[in-house]
Amino acid sequence: MERERILIKNLHQYKNRQVRVCGWIEARRDHGKLIFFVIRDRSSQVQAVINAKNESAFSVAEKLKDEWVVCISGEVKERPEKMVKDEENGDIELSIDEIEILSSAKELPFEKDTQLNIETHLDHLPLTLRKREISLVFKLQSALLEGFRSALREDDFVEFASPSIVGGDAEGGAGVFKVEYFKDKTAYLATSPQLYKQILVGVFERVFATGKAFRAEKHATTRHLSEYTSLDFEMGFIKDHTDIMAQLQKVVKKMVENVWEKHGKELEEFEIDKPLVPEGNFPTMTMREAQELILKETGRDNTAEPDLEPEDERFLCKYSAEQFGSDFIFITHYPTSKRPFYTYRDEKNPEYTKSFDLLFRGVEIATGGQRVHDYDLLVEQIKEKNLDPGKFKFYLQAFRFGMPPHGGVGMGLERITAKLAGIKNVKEATLFPRDMTRIDLPLADN
Repeated sequence: MERERILIKNLHQYKNRQVRVCGWIEARRDHGKLIFFVIRDRSSQVQAVINAKNESAFSVAEKLKDEWVVCISGEVKERPEKMVKDEENGDIELSIDEIEILSSAKELPFEKDTQLNIETHLDHLPLTLRKREISLVFKLQSALLEGFRSALREDDFVEFASPSIVGGDAEGGAGVFKVEYFKDKTAYLATSPQLYKQILVGVFERVFATGKAFRAEKHATTRHLSEYTSLDFEMGFIKDHTDIMAQLQKVVKKMVENVWEKHGKELEEFEIDKPLVPEGNFPTMTMREAQELILKETGRDNTAEPDLEPEDERFLCKYSAEQFGSDFIFITHYPTSKRPFYTYRDEKNPEYTKSFDLLFRGVEIATGGQRVHDYDLLVEQIKEKNLDPGKFKFYLQAFRFGMPPHGGVGMGLERITAKLAGIKNVKEATLFPRDMTRIDLPLADN
């Protein structure tokens, strides 16, 4: 009778016992009449060794190369004290009795430990994603997503699936991908779930979505994607934008804690630093206060600009970490001219909005604020942006029939993943990135 497969992470429970593990050959090292392998599965990796005295198994072992898929039966043994390594499973090894080959692998197109340029990395994603330090990035991403959902469900938010094919652009002007639709109509890939989550505030009060968003802007930077995962929530019966900021802060803290709770040992192994997260509130300043600070501290005068520059965001995050012990900082009150039509204006100064960005380690990871809930005012602001209210009549129905004061947030999953993992290019924090030059392979090769 075939033994049940044991995950490698559980091998310590089976010392001096026979087990069967299945996985990939991570590495091979020949040493005289011994062959050493590192075997990995979804849970961990472990060293395995075969002695030439076991002729039948040794003859199979001699064939094995990197990425071959095998099942190995043998005894879990403690390593000699002088052979113990300071790593996961560094104190045990598997003494091989039998090897079953499930699948062979072609010769790798590059040395496994070679530092690849980003284009080569992306061209070979089905292979490069198997590297532990790279696959870890997406374990972190999964834990971030889990933390996001968990924090919102705790506060009675309802998850919904937002449509990806829409009749118009929620942002009123962002680059969109056109889609040929039925009856000779043109549809678009959604740039945001914004309009739908606002509609649903009128149904559930509190909602969130974790869907795809699409931007056809011709960006070629380390921080932009044509398709990304947008983490959104919207909530009703708020006082103002500060209620949204408080909710987002709670969510982000939960996301970070969930990552370190689940993957702390691996993060330590790969020297990924935990963010500075204050016990209290994230520091906050208005955009104009931020620009005055930048002028005072650096001499750069951006006080007439309607938005922050990337170098401004980097400075503010560095300042926040040093002065407030926080890698996160809120910047509020962006000009009305720079925010979408649904953004609520500050009654004290209508040139500015009750909106905010959350900056993290030098980049904006979330944008949010209070929304207009009055029907007539919303129609007026649509017109002020030179948009046609008729194209938003489906959305506007919700506001005709009573909507509470509300607001919400949109956050880029790939951006926060990249900054959390210390990755410079957001494409490396995206499983299968799409940008203006690539869909899986470079467009020139498709």
